[in-house]
Amino acid sequence: MRRTLRELDEYKVLIDQSLLEYMDNLGDGKLAKAMAYSVEQGGKRIRPVMALVAGEMFGGSVEETMPLAMAIEMIHTYSLIHDDLPAMDNDDLRRGKPTNHKVFGEAMAILAGDALLNEAHTLLIRSAVRCGVRGAEAALTVSLAAGSVGMVEGQVRDLENEGRIASYDELKGCHELKTGMLIAASLEAPAVLFGASDDERKAMRELGLKLGLAFQIKDDILDRTSTKEVLGKTPGKDETSGKTTYVSLFGLEKSEEMAKGLTDECLGILKGLDRDTAQLWEMCLALLQRNH
Repeated sequence: MRRTLRELDEYKVLIDQSLLEYMDNLGDGKLAKAMAYSVEQGGKRIRPVMALVAGEMFGGSVEETMPLAMAIEMIHTYSLIHDDLPAMDNDDLRRGKPTNHKVFGEAMAILAGDALLNEAHTLLIRSAVRCGVRGAEAALTVSLAAGSVGMVEGQVRDLENEGRIASYDELKGCHELKTGMLIAASLEAPAVLFGASDDERKAMRELGLKLGLAFQIKDDILDRTSTKEVLGKTPGKDETSGKTTYVSLFGLEKSEEMAKGLTDECLGILKGLDRDTAQLWEMCLALLQRNH
């Protein structure tokens, strides 16, 4: 039976509840409070919801996929804490609230990010122990996507693009790593965990990379057109810091066309899968149409 967006929202509720319980079990020390502050701010939970949806699509249960989904969200949250630091993007606002370092100080924010990354790998290792070879390979998929050949390298390239005009190929390469790799892992790792074929795994990876680019282009559009109240963060930061964006390279209209074209390619990948892809289809369209 085709699921609805309301049911997709229920995945977010389950993720929020699981993360809250996990954070509560860490105690009430200053480090735990700093970690929980950013994790419990919520956000759209796009990556963990994708992981749960992909897990069910390949025959797994929410319970089996949840540790993977939680680990991915912890990695994403740590990256946001570090992105906001004065040495990086120097942001004061995240998800409508003061950034972690504004509340807890720069040193504690760094440590909170470090701790979240390690908690994520604790979850991944426990899943690997429980699930065997497939669990280990799924964990490796996430770890590689988050590290020096994935998201972190993308962040390095993003910093290098400050104060200069990057080419389209440079911009695309940066965002495939910085944004696309973790989204791709959110789709590919559950496929690995539940025994998808090599072709299906490849399709999930390709879907995630394209969706990540579409997501980033939409972010650039919203950064130019939206407000602090709607975005929950300071708009125009990339332009202020001299970073090249899709909008600065191509303009708003062309950027909108590019985001739609990539979304159409994502839908084409889903059409080629002999699975129930209705939920991922809805997510692709929702990400294109989002306003924050």
